[in-house]
Amino acid sequence: MSILSITFHSTENIKNDWENYLENELHRMVENLFDVEKYILSEVNSEMINEGKNTNLLLVFDDDEKRLDFLEIEMKNIEERITGKFGEEVMVFVTFLNPRKSRF
Repeated sequence: MSILSITFHSTENIKNDWENYLENELHRMVENLFDVEKYILSEVNSEMINEGKNTNLLLVFDDDEKRLDFLEIEMKNIEERITGKFGEEVMVFVTFLNPRKSRF
């Protein structure tokens, strides 16, 4: 199992547009990813966020190779689409999660 965490930080200025994008376009893109075994698309609640909103996409792959393939191809496409639509109003942070123990 190989996991990738993608956090999207959106500014307050685009709140409604981002919500609409999440519900329609991003969700549809994730549903159509071939190498993703499972995913969780979540709102992030944190006392540390005073401005804007964080959304997290947790992707589970069979192995590291599929995760790397996703990063090299699909992730670039996702970032380009988001940047094209929202510019600097959405920042994307990618984190590799390497499970040591799991009961997933």
